Amino acid sequence: MTVRGPAHRANSKHALRRRDLIHVSVKKKNRWVKSVTTDSTHPPEGLFTKDASTIARSLASKKVSPKGPASGMRMLTYYINRGGKGLTDERRAELEKAKDILSDKIHKK
Repeated sequence: MTVRGPAHRANSKHALRRRDLIHVSVKKKNRWVKSVTTDSTHPPEGLFTKDASTIARSLASKKVSPKGPASGMRMLTYYINRGGKGLTDERRAELEKAKDILSDKIHKK
């Protein structure tokens, strides 16, 4: 009878396949937001370059977010995630301030 220990498992076909899959998933650099395509309400052009109170007011409006401020919060969060590392610290801080304002509006309702 032969003993099949860790050395045998490391060389098995299953282990090689699993290792290859792990390597492929680590190697992949695409972000999930890149593949999202949606045709929901669209915020006005250039909205996310404005100040926090203007962003929050616009995203909370029924015209941009017919389902309410929570929908606007999702749009803002998506934008921040989509911008990722490309946002400057100042722009990210302004967008986070807009999230705080929107959050206050959501909790007041």
